[in-house]
Amino acid sequence: QVQLVESGGGLVQAGGSLRLSCAASGNIFSINAMGWYRQAPGNQRELVATITSGGSTNYADSVKGRFTISRDNAKNTVYLQMNSLKPEDTAVYCCNVHGSNRYLHSFDSWGQGTQVTVSS
Repeated sequence: QVQLVESGGGLVQAGGSLRLSCAASGNIFSINAMGWYRQAPGNQRELVATITSGGSTNYADSVKGRFTISRDNAKNTVYLQMNSLKPEDTAVYCCNVHGSNRYLHSFDSWGQGTQVTVSS
C-alpha cells in the first residue's frame, strides 16, 4: 500500500505564494507520473499540473506562468510552488502518484487533500 502525506496549504492574500508538498511512502518500486489536482466547492476536480519521471511537465492554462511543479525522486516527493495566487485558486488540492509496487503491480494513489484559501 502507498501512502501520500500532503502539507503546505493555508490561507493567503491575493498575490501571495504557497508551496505544497506531497511525500509518498510504502510499497513503492518506481514512480512514474506525479501530479496535483484541485476541487473547488460546486466544481469538478480539475488537473493543475503533472510531472513525469523524466521531468516533463504539463499545466492547466489557468495556472501557467504562476505555478511550478517539481519532484525529488530520492524523496518520492512532489512539490507545487504557487505564486501570484488569485481568489479563484481557492480549492482543496490533492496530489496523485502513479507507479509500480515491489510486486510490479501498478498503483494510482491520492492524497487526502489540503485546503488552499486565497482572500481578496
